[in-house]
Amino acid sequence: MTGRDLAAALAVVVIWGLNFVAMKFALRDFTPFQLGAARYLVAVLPLVLLIKPPAVHWRWVLLYGLFQGVGQFGFLFVALKVGMTAALASVLMQTQVFFTALFGFVLLHERASRPLQAGLLLAALGLGCFAMNFIAGSDTSGATTAAGLLLNLCAAAMWAASNIVARKAQQSTQQLDTVAFVVWASLVPTLPFALFSFWLDPAAARWQWTAAPWSSWLAVAYLGWVATILAYALWTGLLKRHAANRVAPFSLGVPVVGLTAGMLVLGETITAWQWAGIALVVAALVCVMFGSQLVSYFQSPVAAAPK
Repeated sequence: MTGRDLAAALAVVVIWGLNFVAMKFALRDFTPFQLGAARYLVAVLPLVLLIKPPAVHWRWVLLYGLFQGVGQFGFLFVALKVGMTAALASVLMQTQVFFTALFGFVLLHERASRPLQAGLLLAALGLGCFAMNFIAGSDTSGATTAAGLLLNLCAAAMWAASNIVARKAQQSTQQLDTVAFVVWASLVPTLPFALFSFWLDPAAARWQWTAAPWSSWLAVAYLGWVATILAYALWTGLLKRHAANRVAPFSLGVPVVGLTAGMLVLGETITAWQWAGIALVVAALVCVMFGSQLVSYFQSPVAAAPK
C-alpha cells in the first residue's frame, strides 16, 4: 500500500472505532428510533439527489436497507440505550463475521473452512464468557445487561444478513455500483424509524430531538456524513485498489479503537469475564483472517524443511 492508502485505512479504523462513542453521545438526547431516522436522513440527503439509482432489482435495495439500516442499527441503538457500553459493543459487532458464515452455510450452501470452524468455536467460547459475566454477577455497575447483550448480537446478525443480501445483489448483475446501492438503500430505514418513534417512543420523548443541543446534532452529523459516507467511500476505494485479504485485516483495529475510546472518553470499565470474552472473539477473528495463510505456510516445503 502507498502511504496515502495506509493513511486512508487507518482513518477508517479510527472513524468506525469512534462511531460507538458518537452513538452514546447522541442517545443522551435522541431515542434509538429518532437517532436511526436522523442518521440516515443526514447520510442520504446530499447524495441521493446526485447519484443515479443502482442497476439492480429494487427488492435487493429494499432488503439491504431493512437489514442493514432498521435491523442492524435499530437493534444496536436500543442495545446501547438499555444496557451496553460503547467499548463492548465495538467488539460484539465483529461477530457479524461468524453470523455471515452461518447464514452462508444455511442459505447459500457455502462450505465452512477449517480456520472458520475454529473461529466459530472460539467465538462461541467468547460469548460464553460474556454470559458468565451476568451469571457470576461481575458487572455491579449495571452498564451492561443481558438484554443489551442479546440485542447487540441481534444487531450483528442483521449486519450479517445484509452481507448476504449484498452478495446476492452482486450476483444478480454484472456491474453493481456499490456506492449508489448503499446510498439508495439508505432511503429505506428513514420512514420505518420515524414510524417506530411515533408508535413506541413515550409521548414525553416523542419531540425531545427538537431540544437536542448542538453537540448531539454534531454526533448525528458524524454518524451520517463521516462514519457512513466518508468512511465507506474510503473503504470501497481501498477494496477497488487492493485485494480484500490486504484490506480486511485493518478491521481488527476497529474494536481496539472502540475499546480505548469507550474507556478513555466515556470512563467505561471492563470486567475480567468481559476481557476473556473479548480476547476469545479477537482470537477468533484472527483465526478466520489469517488461519488459511498459516496452514499453507506450515504445509509448505519451506516450513517443513529441516533447519
